[in-house]
Amino acid sequence: MSTPLVLRMGRIGYLNVLPIYHPLEAGILPHDFELVSGPPALLNNMMARGELHVSSCSCFEYACRPERYYLVEDLSIGSRGPVMSVLLLSRLPIEQLDGRGILISGETHTSVALLRLLMRDRYKLNVRFSTGPVTPAVRGATPPTAFLAIGDEALRLRNHPDYPYRLDLAEAWRDWTGLPFIFGLWVVSREAAEQGLFKTDPGALLRRARDWGLQHMDLILDLTGLGCPLSREELLTYYRDGLVYSLGQEELQGLRLFYEKLATAGMIPAPPPLRFFRM
Repeated sequence: MSTPLVLRMGRIGYLNVLPIYHPLEAGILPHDFELVSGPPALLNNMMARGELHVSSCSCFEYACRPERYYLVEDLSIGSRGPVMSVLLLSRLPIEQLDGRGILISGETHTSVALLRLLMRDRYKLNVRFSTGPVTPAVRGATPPTAFLAIGDEALRLRNHPDYPYRLDLAEAWRDWTGLPFIFGLWVVSREAAEQGLFKTDPGALLRRARDWGLQHMDLILDLTGLGCPLSREELLTYYRDGLVYSLGQEELQGLRLFYEKLATAGMIPAPPPLRFFRM
């Protein structure tokens, strides 16, 4: 007898998605998925290789391989202003970074692409990028002049005394375009969908989980506060004001504009069509 297929769902290993995944991890909302946790770049690669059936995914990954995926409707991880967890930290004022090097984390594709766009088109700065682990470099003998930090690492390092100049990338995008910035999307494997592997709608499950998490924010704050560098009040601001979990018309405008700017800069071949999963 054949072994039943286990559907696998990718879960970014950052605090910002806890409102979505806690109800699934805690069994509050029953489901048939195996949850696989990892940084965005790892989950992107696993989705690209067909090792996951549903996953949170960087919007840059979707732009690179749109033929592989369907988008989940009305679900994203983004920001309408300061996001606090995607930061360029610098020893020098940002305008003095021309000709300097910036260390970037290898865990993210979208944030790096956004930083490249901001440096090139918003601030008109010619900078050099190198990739490597951020926290060890900051603690090392020759720390970088500036670095990009994301997720929980950014929350830990955001007030580092040696890096007094801070650029919140989501806030910089909003100032530049007037629109929200979408860092991550949720995608469904097109191959899995076409094979009929989903008996129920994974997007509906994820949206129910998001709604449950946002309706039980006191519990999410209790869970997040364990070992977190932010105070409870800062965490509430982070979840309530810093992040957006929907994908409405304004978020879609911001996403489409980002794709247009990436294509103009030659980072992707063309803006991808936005195709959504439907049962």
